[in-house]
Amino acid sequence: MTELETLDKLRRNVESVMLGKSYAVNQVLVALLAGGHVLLEDVPGVGKTVLTRAIARSIDCTFHRIQLTPDLLPSDILGVSVYDSASGQFVFKPGPIFAHILLADEINRTTPRTQSALLEAMNESQVTADGATRPLGPPFMVLATQNPYEFEGTYFLPENQLDRFMIRVRIGYPKKSTEREILRKQPARTLLGDLQPVMSIEQLIRLQQHVVEIRVADEILDYILAIVEATRRSDDLAIGVSPRGSLSLMQAARAAALLRGRDFVTPDDVKELAVPVCSHRLLTRAFTHDGSAAAAEAIFRQILETIPVPH
Repeated sequence: MTELETLDKLRRNVESVMLGKSYAVNQVLVALLAGGHVLLEDVPGVGKTVLTRAIARSIDCTFHRIQLTPDLLPSDILGVSVYDSASGQFVFKPGPIFAHILLADEINRTTPRTQSALLEAMNESQVTADGATRPLGPPFMVLATQNPYEFEGTYFLPENQLDRFMIRVRIGYPKKSTEREILRKQPARTLLGDLQPVMSIEQLIRLQQHVVEIRVADEILDYILAIVEATRRSDDLAIGVSPRGSLSLMQAARAAALLRGRDFVTPDDVKELAVPVCSHRLLTRAFTHDGSAAAAEAIFRQILETIPVPH
């Protein structure tokens, strides 16, 4: 089976549960191949957790879920050393973060202190606990869900943590015809438990290594740089896209090309992913806008349309 056939089988496996949301599935698969993390932001009940579980079940890997609450401590995520009376020594008991795919459910309902426990893991694929550094993966991927900030009991994610998410995915409400099919099939209840792995960890690692070999022409690099530079010069934005953001956009475009069976990136790959990769990294100026994520995204879409697309 070729790489493209394997990826297509993975996509169809996930879409059999996530009905009518192929664009959201593709964006999560892009992040998976590019070795990035995903922030699933939307109202409750649209399938954020189902999408994450479908991805994890489709790959033969370890999967853990953390339900983030206001009373959760960093040690609840990272692990803790406990005294073993038999050996007379402290033994480290790893926390749920030690998995190939980690679901951080409702990440913005826990305190900033606990949110920060994920920073080192997401940036360096390692954690430091009890004075020792322990590696994660490979692969290691965080899929975090969050409700909109306007909902009661939510905390703002700090900018440095938002910057570590490669892609922000919004699922949205299904179309009426799709929702009718969801009501009839109830895929989260009847199909999700029957999903079988269609890809091994070894296959995933090979695909991730292949992503970095996808060719990016100088014209594409200039296009990416023009986009990020425009956000840094904008009078409407206090913070533009970081160098980590430009790297993420390039890697995501490479992964999108691989998903489509190409060994080179096109301008459409970049433009299609620019909003989900870049908009959550922006901060608007308080005196001109309300500071909401929607305002930053609207400004970025306007900026994106002003950048000439290379041919």
